[in-house]
Amino acid sequence: MRGGGSLTFKPPGPGGQRAREGRAASGREGEEGRPQAGTEGDEERPLPSCCPGEPPSPLPQPSRSRNVTRRLKSIKNIQKITKSMKMVAAAKYSRAERELKPARVYGVGALALYEKAEIKAPEDKKKYLLIGVSSDRGLCGAIHTSVAKNIKSQVTALTDAGKEVMLVGIGDKLRAILQRTHSKNFLLNFKEVGRKPPTFGDASIIALELLNSGYEFDEGAVIYNRFRSVISYKTDEKPIYSLETVSGAESLSIYDDIDADVLRNYQEFTLANIIFYSLKESTTSEQSARMTAMDNASKNASEMIDKLTLTFNRTRQAVITKELIEIISGAAAL
Repeated sequence: MRGGGSLTFKPPGPGGQRAREGRAASGREGEEGRPQAGTEGDEERPLPSCCPGEPPSPLPQPSRSRNVTRRLKSIKNIQKITKSMKMVAAAKYSRAERELKPARVYGVGALALYEKAEIKAPEDKKKYLLIGVSSDRGLCGAIHTSVAKNIKSQVTALTDAGKEVMLVGIGDKLRAILQRTHSKNFLLNFKEVGRKPPTFGDASIIALELLNSGYEFDEGAVIYNRFRSVISYKTDEKPIYSLETVSGAESLSIYDDIDADVLRNYQEFTLANIIFYSLKESTTSEQSARMTAMDNASKNASEMIDKLTLTFNRTRQAVITKELIEIISGAAAL
């Protein structure tokens, strides 16, 4: 710029152009040498461990907490059901126990003549009848299994002795247990037992169906569970005899005025009495066993709930502790 104050522009010479091209080339080389994002220079590095030299312990899975919560909810619902069933069984047991006391007179009085006359079937008689008393409902411990075991042992012993054994089942549970091994021995089976308290009418129907079945047995037994206390029962049996066996007893000869029709009526009435007494004893034993079983189930559910609650709390505490360690480690690294 000189005296006139005007501005003049001087184009760059060849030397300046070469200098600018050299600087641009060096810049491009620098960009090519610089590591780009997503290349080998940006590889992920392992996070520092809180315990050097040891692999980090795995975190508790959230699904484990969900599984424990789900199991807790399920067991609590089951516990509500078992407690309700215990209350229902307790109410039914109280009623069954009240009705058992007058029913025992039927069982004791019905066998008075048999015991006084010392009636026994002759050894050459081959036909034997077993009546097993159970019900249609379960969840009552080993009530039905004990009757089934007694029947199995007697069937084996009588069969080995050369006698023909037939079974009459009262209740679906007994038939379900014996169906696979003794289906050919079943003569009759009665359902709808145990839903309502048994009556003498129910026992009379069973006795009538048995007498009209056409099977002429010589002797037999009614196998049932005899009630002893709330937590105890015993599998027992009462003998039954056919009319021919009763009338042929030698001890009955002392009763000269016994008519054949009277003896027949007495034998049929005795059969109904023994069945009614066995039904009452078995029902009381069943309700007491169910009440005890539901009480034990409720206690077991409480123990499982306590264990699962402890497991859930430990899992949750482990997750919280791990998160706190990560937060503290991250803050210390900064």
